[in-house]
Amino acid sequence: MALSPTLPPMCDNTESSVIITGGTQGLGLAVARALIASGCTKITLAGRSADKGAKACAALLELGVDAYYVQADMSSPDDCADLFNAAVTRFGFVNGLVNSAAITDRGSLTDTTLEMWQMHMDLNLRGPFLMMQALARHLIETEKTGSMVNILSTSAYVGQSFLTPYATSKGGLLTLTKNAANAMRKNRIRVNAVAPGWMETEGEADIQRRFHGGGEDWAEKAAASTPMGQLVDPDELSPLIAYLLSPSSGLITGAIINYDQQIIGAVPE
Repeated sequence: MALSPTLPPMCDNTESSVIITGGTQGLGLAVARALIASGCTKITLAGRSADKGAKACAALLELGVDAYYVQADMSSPDDCADLFNAAVTRFGFVNGLVNSAAITDRGSLTDTTLEMWQMHMDLNLRGPFLMMQALARHLIETEKTGSMVNILSTSAYVGQSFLTPYATSKGGLLTLTKNAANAMRKNRIRVNAVAPGWMETEGEADIQRRFHGGGEDWAEKAAASTPMGQLVDPDELSPLIAYLLSPSSGLITGAIINYDQQIIGAVPE
């Protein structure tokens, strides 16, 4: 009787050293937990709040990993460079990147200020570009392989009328993902993206309070309005991102994975 083949781990990040921007809360922190569950011990979290960074690292310490926090504003080119250099100094190398940091301040075509527009482009698009560029140069120089995952949004395809700068910045990041994936194939550097729909996070709760008058029950009401009765759960999404970062995901590159119950292009019947 033929023996069954030995299957490789579905997600093995034991050799991964990953930077997560926006990693101190929400989806970024959920990805850190998923990475730890798949064997990763080298995680650099980046965020603007030192308090949140300390709490996030303390939470990961309880999982047995001494995660490293770097205070950084991803709209600052200097902070992007300092973040990457700090991670390399701490762990010796970096071969994974999650660009999760973003702002979603509201602005339409007619009322978006130049300042708001520029902030979205600097933080949501230029910051990821600089981090991707730094990692690509590092991997090519050290002759290592690696993986990048950009966090988009289903708004990247169109977006609501009050998300003009946000949707545009995410649309740019979508194109950058595919362009970089195409350019880096021969170096065995993979670049993918995940585009979540409406997600329940601390950041979204703040947005709902600031711009939409949302109360403590905003998430419950929002979930009730969806076809499947729930918003995107970061803990359900994060294993997919950990998988894309891992060598276990093989040749996947240039993929844009929509993670939502709303189907892009569907027309109400």
